[in-house]
Amino acid sequence: MAYSELIKNFSRIRAYLRSFYVFGFQHRGEFTQKSARSYDNERRRIENWLGDYMSFGQDADGRRVFLSVDSRAILENPLYRAFRTKSFTSRDIALHFHILDMLADGDELSLIDIMDELMDRFSAFAEGDLPDESTIRIKMKEYVSLGLIKSSRKGREMTYQISNENPKLDGWNEALAFFSEALPLGVVGSYVQDRLPVRFPFFRFKHHYILNALDSELIYDIFTAIRKKQGIIITTQNEKIEVSPLKVYIGTQTGRQYLLGWVQESEGFFFFRIDRMEQVKEIGLMTEPSQSLSDFQQHVWGVSAGEDRQLEHLAMTVFIDEGEEFIINRLEREKRCGRFVRLDDHHVQIVTDVFDALEMLPWLRTFIGRVTDLTCSNPEVLNRFWGSCEDLYRMYGVEEDVVS
Repeated sequence: MAYSELIKNFSRIRAYLRSFYVFGFQHRGEFTQKSARSYDNERRRIENWLGDYMSFGQDADGRRVFLSVDSRAILENPLYRAFRTKSFTSRDIALHFHILDMLADGDELSLIDIMDELMDRFSAFAEGDLPDESTIRIKMKEYVSLGLIKSSRKGREMTYQISNENPKLDGWNEALAFFSEALPLGVVGSYVQDRLPVRFPFFRFKHHYILNALDSELIYDIFTAIRKKQGIIITTQNEKIEVSPLKVYIGTQTGRQYLLGWVQESEGFFFFRIDRMEQVKEIGLMTEPSQSLSDFQQHVWGVSAGEDRQLEHLAMTVFIDEGEEFIINRLEREKRCGRFVRLDDHHVQIVTDVFDALEMLPWLRTFIGRVTDLTCSNPEVLNRFWGSCEDLYRMYGVEEDVVS
């Protein structure tokens, strides 16, 4: 075969999907990282998984390929298919079934016992191809981490036994289906659903952020480092950064995922886009921040701390008519780090001090038509907000002097 559908390293596939089908919409002639044949092989491999969701466009430079997904029509994130195509050798398969078979009766076996049993079953392997002790030890460690078997120490010897933990999944169908499509590491829920007789078919999402699936391995490494309180090195296309990972943020408008971490070299908190990371590697115990994380979070509206880390004061007054309590409820729900003040029966005010008030503009604009007063210490916020109003007035033929 010219290529194999299976892969060993998901990071390569992630790079192709992001470069050609998500961000770049590149054509064959623009691919310069490897040979054109490498591009053709990867393209055919991806088409095997995602052929039903691929579209093509033609321009002066040639044919371009991209993903086209209708979230109303799909039951499950199609990008999860890429995680089910990990390659393996014939010896991997033989070892897998032999190890699980010899542990199937519940016996507790040491590494020496397993090696002796494999020797007796040597006919299943090509001559001279019996795996060594180091290979078996690595394989047992992998199975322990996956929960397939459990280990215990008896004296100086490690013993292994089949894991009988087989949770009942009855009643978890809906929760698994929602988790798979709406939360980080949803691919885990997708794998668990493989054990169910039928997938729950009734969830559909208006805003379905399927691209987060490509970052699942990075998210797993980040969550693991946070749980273990380990520092990490983030590798991007242009640099490597040492970070103490603290929290993961997910944008409600774009679904984009960010890591909030402490950078000791710069003595500050910073946000990092996870989809721009290429690798995350643990480097030892994390450095404790010298500043208060809670104080920092109280002044962050989105994922920007501004260029100079100076607080910007903003106050917005909104008109509310009779019977419009839902506006008050919305302001209470969406004010984030702002303070809510009831001025009178028809006016409420949101007051906040944030590092970057420009981040608030998309939210502020949703109240156009209700805003009776807006002040901000950053004049650019006011210029852009009232500029948007002027654009609307011109569009609908309203006199410009109506603008505040």
